[in-house]
Amino acid sequence: MTLSRARRLGGVTAAAVAAGLLVPTAAVADTAPAVTGTAQGGNANTVKACDPVADPTWIGRTMDGPALNVKVTGTAARFSVWDVTTGAEEPVFTGEANAGYNQQAGLTVPKLLDGHSYAWHAWALQGTQTSAPSADCHFTVDTTGPTVTVSSTDFPASGKATKYAGQKGTFVLKGTDPAPAGGESSGIACFRYAWNYIGVAGCDAANAVEPGDDGTAKVDLKVLDWGSNNLIVQAIDNAGNVSQTTYSFYAPSNPNPPKTLGDVDGDGVADILLPDAKGNLQYIGVNATDSTPTTTIPANRSPRDGSWAQLQVVHRGWSDAHAPSMDDIFIHKPGDAYLSLYRNFDYGSFTQSMTGASRSTDCVDDSGQAVPCPADYAKNWSKADQIVAFGPVTDATSPSLLTLENGNLWLHAGGDFSFGFQKVRKLTTSGAWSGYDLVAPGPDAAGNLALWARDRATGELHAYPVPKKADGTFDFSALADPKADVVATGFTTAAFPTLGSSGDADGDGKPDLWAVTADRHLVMYSGWSDANDLGALN
Repeated sequence: MTLSRARRLGGVTAAAVAAGLLVPTAAVADTAPAVTGTAQGGNANTVKACDPVADPTWIGRTMDGPALNVKVTGTAARFSVWDVTTGAEEPVFTGEANAGYNQQAGLTVPKLLDGHSYAWHAWALQGTQTSAPSADCHFTVDTTGPTVTVSSTDFPASGKATKYAGQKGTFVLKGTDPAPAGGESSGIACFRYAWNYIGVAGCDAANAVEPGDDGTAKVDLKVLDWGSNNLIVQAIDNAGNVSQTTYSFYAPSNPNPPKTLGDVDGDGVADILLPDAKGNLQYIGVNATDSTPTTTIPANRSPRDGSWAQLQVVHRGWSDAHAPSMDDIFIHKPGDAYLSLYRNFDYGSFTQSMTGASRSTDCVDDSGQAVPCPADYAKNWSKADQIVAFGPVTDATSPSLLTLENGNLWLHAGGDFSFGFQKVRKLTTSGAWSGYDLVAPGPDAAGNLALWARDRATGELHAYPVPKKADGTFDFSALADPKADVVATGFTTAAFPTLGSSGDADGDGKPDLWAVTADRHLVMYSGWSDANDLGALN
């Protein structure tokens, strides 16, 4: 399209410009003119600056038509719009708008044709004076929304699922963006997906995926609920138009769920739970060959401070009685009076509410007889410097926690933590445990327990046996002296800021250590030797 200079100047001569009566072209817009349009449903507000060289920006379905805006040095602006697709000489729209706040002037352009490309520019007005026009801006209108369909052979809509709730299924998202007669379509930019409620976001969201050349995308999603499920999928085109569909299917419950001590996400493998650099919580299976997480829980699902980074996330203390069989999770921030308990009915996804884990006031002695609680026993969890899930002490289904408080070890075992029914036992009285990091590897194949601890001053690793006696109780006498039972050296806090165990990772019947190095590599051990570096953590 070729426009005459006279038409671009709106009938004002170049001599007037030279005489300084008009605002020069460079001063028409202190910032580049922009075209805006709000997409269908308010899903995305597009604001595109004018770029005479780049491809035309796409403008989607709007209430009153695309909005054109300029920042002028005068009191008003005049706009003209031409249809590039038809090549017509005369503008399809002209209009004026007063400059308001921050010298912005703008208006909307109605009745533009779907699929057509347009050019526009503006003049600054000051009384009877008119500036030279701005550079041409371009946009293309796409008011036809895309379409999207969903299918899955793992969880078909027919109800004949081949997998169970708690397992991942592949869902195929297919979209089209039809072009109007005589025009163009912007094409699908992405799909967004979510269970039950999708919210408002664009293609930069974490739950967005781009289609391939064939217009499809595949996503592998863990189905969290048995029974009816609704997967909501949106297709968003490059103009910001949104179409949405709901894919409903039935996921049966697993009649024989895997039961593995330490499993949080329901895949039958014990898990290591560690925060990533952004405060998200990542799950890494103990059989992993690298540090890639199997599941990542967003930071905003943390019960404290919008991050998992400073929290103790404790599990693997027992075999769960509820189905599906997965570890419940305790969460504590050092110094807090409260301990959070997450009843894990959703495969470790933290989509349900948490309860408080009550602090019992029922203390017992070494023989299990009720006694008054010692004077140094705190009424809440604020004195618990460390908390570990110790192992099944009273029965196979009741959790037990070991806390380090004022240099001594306390055992909280049996009953329901929601109501403070557990019994509390003071295991040590020397106050000598303050300089140690506790690690609880859980039971061995024979049901015996142990406590591991790292001396922070020396880097020595200790392993204290807590054998199961013939009457079913446990012998805690090895915990009297924290300096005893050195099994390894070199585990300094400088080299390994974090140590932990998720039980028997290599299948040899003995629990294994894991560590995070100073440069955030995850290292797995066979027992506490034969280091295997799995690579850098996120």
